[in-house]
Amino acid sequence: MKAMILAAGLGTRLRPLTDVTPKPLLPVAGTPMIVWNLLLLKRHGIREVVINLHHLGAMIPQALGDGSAFGMRLIYSHEPVILGTGGGIKQAEPHFHGEPVLILNGDTLFELDLGALIAFHVAQQAAATLVLRQDPEAARWGLVEVTDRGEVVRITGRGRTETISTTGRMFAGIHILHPRLLRDVPVGKDSSIIDAYVRGIQEGERIVGYDFSGYWSDVGTPERYAQAERDAAAGLLRLSARKS
Repeated sequence: MKAMILAAGLGTRLRPLTDVTPKPLLPVAGTPMIVWNLLLLKRHGIREVVINLHHLGAMIPQALGDGSAFGMRLIYSHEPVILGTGGGIKQAEPHFHGEPVLILNGDTLFELDLGALIAFHVAQQAAATLVLRQDPEAARWGLVEVTDRGEVVRITGRGRTETISTTGRMFAGIHILHPRLLRDVPVGKDSSIIDAYVRGIQEGERIVGYDFSGYWSDVGTPERYAQAERDAAAGLLRLSARKS
């Protein structure tokens, strides 16, 4: 399976650091965040990764090259105009060759068995699998409502309209999708992948949740960036920084 790392964001909440460095290249324990994710992907057998670029985008290929230094192949999808999660994934769609793709955020650090996630997705015969977390503030992140069978029925209140017993989760920004869900995503326009998922739910596509309770950090603010550094120093962030 190929992967895609979303790395085009402006990183406005981390200014002034992101005025001169794209957020995915900001280091945690001396290693750029995007490299932590590349090495996690490699650990689980994924060698081909698409990375979308916009803000200070030229710096990312300058830092990572073609991926050979990591034993991987990196493909870059340049966005002259930022396209959001939906438009960015849609632009990269030709690289997926009609096969499911694992999507990660370039500014999120986590420890997850990606092999188990992929096996779950295949076993579920799902159009999409969203990695979900329990969080008392799930609604603030965007509430995902899931049945006791793990089916996602609503995201941020949108989806199926009938009354269904559900539990609330937050979306961790890690997901596997089949490109057919991108069918109605507009080309070259800013959009959210959540819109595609809501449309899929409404059209009867099987979209499921995968519960995850391991280490996860959305490094989006100075406070969370500092916390990620402390977590790494404390050994809570256990991703290997080796390229071998």
